[in-house]
Amino acid sequence: MVGDVGGTRQYDGMADGYDLDFLPTRVPLPRPAQDATELTSPRFTVLLDRDRRLASVTGVNIDGALLRELPRTGEWRLDPRIDDELQTGPDVYARNDLDRGHLVRRRDPGWGDADEARDATEATFFYPNAAPQAAGFNQSKDLWLGLEDHVIEYAETTDQRVSVFTAPVLGDDDPPYRGIRIPLRFWKIAAWQTPDGLSAAGFVLDQSELVDTSDGLLAAPPLGAFRTFQIPVAEIARVTKVDVGPLLDADVLARPSARSTEWRPLASASDITL
Repeated sequence: MVGDVGGTRQYDGMADGYDLDFLPTRVPLPRPAQDATELTSPRFTVLLDRDRRLASVTGVNIDGALLRELPRTGEWRLDPRIDDELQTGPDVYARNDLDRGHLVRRRDPGWGDADEARDATEATFFYPNAAPQAAGFNQSKDLWLGLEDHVIEYAETTDQRVSVFTAPVLGDDDPPYRGIRIPLRFWKIAAWQTPDGLSAAGFVLDQSELVDTSDGLLAAPPLGAFRTFQIPVAEIARVTKVDVGPLLDADVLARPSARSTEWRPLASASDITL
């Protein structure tokens, strides 16, 4: 159905959205403190913050055993389910060094039946599933983009399914630019099942040193670099004010052998605790 603000809005009548029972342990979609418009698409959901015009939460179900290698199809477009002015659309990304950063990655919902997988990957190109990221790649950003793959590989020895939640940190100090505010950090929580129960790991990408809106310029070198951290899920909940439910107690960093409140910088996948 298509509802008012705060309701669920489906994609082409076939949007099942994020499945909270995808893993053996029920994992509700994390919920932000502020009201959000829920947009469901095949195998993923976006919660859109209307004031910031960016997602406050996204959640996707990934079946690593059934993932398909599909050619890239689909183009970025405004979501017809909501008013254009509530979205961060193409004008924000024009004539600058900003990338349209996928929150739910194109590949993540692309599993199972070929037609369904293609529809799911194309649905990731609606603008509510994007957020401004500084252009250019380095080892840290490459690591961030590969985190789901790393967790899936790890989970293949158990259930082969992963649920991933990603969004920008919508901070009060985010700098203004073209009618929005550019997020300086992004968060991600991956959840999977082990024989001992639910496990989760939290991460943050920091692009603060790459964003400078003082002269209308973005990612002007040599300001700095992306930084990727593994951090406690409790820290993500504190910084974002998002209710993460059972993910809090499932955090691998809450285990006695790994207990930490520190933000751990990551230089490579070998630095990740799972």
